[in-house]
Amino acid sequence: MLVVMYEKQKCIPSWPITIELKTAPCHMSQHITPLLRELHWLRVPERIQFRLCVLVHHCLNGTAPSYLAETLQKSADVGARQRLRSAATSTLVVPPTRRATLGDRAFPVVAARAWNALPLSVRAVPSLLLFRRELKTTLFRASYACRLQALQLLLTIILYSAPATVL
Repeated sequence: MLVVMYEKQKCIPSWPITIELKTAPCHMSQHITPLLRELHWLRVPERIQFRLCVLVHHCLNGTAPSYLAETLQKSADVGARQRLRSAATSTLVVPPTRRATLGDRAFPVVAARAWNALPLSVRAVPSLLLFRRELKTTLFRASYACRLQALQLLLTIILYSAPATVL
C-alpha cells in the first residue's frame, strides 16, 4: 500500500509552481498587485466573492445540491414582499442573525449579501459562462478601480502637460 501511494506521489508535479513571465523578476520586497493585474487574476477577497456568487447562480438555476438551494429565498417568493419594487429584481432575502461572529458567516447570509451586492446586469445573465465572465470583469474592475483611476489621471496629466509638437 505504501509503495503504491509513493508511486502516485511521484506523478504529482512539485510545488510551488513557478510562473514564467515576460516581466522583470519579482523580489520579496515588491508588491504583487501589478503582477496580479497583469495576469488578470482576482485578489483573494474578490476570488472568494466570485466563487460564492457562482455557487448562488448554481442554486438559483437548479444545478446546485438541494441542501444549498433550499437555504436561499428570493424576495419575490416572500408574500409580504411581493408588492415591493425589490420583488421585480432578482434579490435574495438576507436572513436575520443573532450573532455577528457565527451567524453572519453562515452560507444563506453571506450568499444573499454577495448576490444582492452585484449589479442587476450581472445578476440577470442566465448562462453560466456569460455570468462568470461578467462577474469576473465586474469584480476585477472594482478591485483595481482606484489604481486604474489614478493611472488614468497620471496619463492625462502627462499627455496635457507635454509640449505640442508641430508637424
